[in-house]
Amino acid sequence: MLKGIPPILGPDLLSILRAMGHGDEIAIVDANYPAESAGPEIVRLDGLSATDVLDAILTLMPLDSFVDVAAFGMQVVGEPDRREPIMTAFGEIIERHEPGFAFDTIERFAFYERVKSAYAIVQTGERRLYGNILLKKGIVRPQ
Repeated sequence: MLKGIPPILGPDLLSILRAMGHGDEIAIVDANYPAESAGPEIVRLDGLSATDVLDAILTLMPLDSFVDVAAFGMQVVGEPDRREPIMTAFGEIIERHEPGFAFDTIERFAFYERVKSAYAIVQTGERRLYGNILLKKGIVRPQ
């Protein structure tokens, strides 16, 4: 155990978060997501929700302030303007950690394609539909 680090962030995920550079992306995906065939390295957190994992990651990782949107979810198929409750939860977690940052959604297959070039994927046990989010890492500014 370490002080100040959420205990759900194990050594594999901590190593990934530390190694990622500015602009690299990490996906947090639900239990239904085809992560194994996507390509990037996978960290499995099967017993955890996507919202708990997002909350833990954002305690350590800044979002990219050089882009319009640094956090993307997957649009509801056939209803791109619909917001599932988990999407609202994602937005609230982002606002708590990174005030002023937006959460947006992109079309399902565009999301799949973007995840293929992510630095890593965190597969959770999330059962809520559309429990997928892609985060673009920002910078830590000098004090």
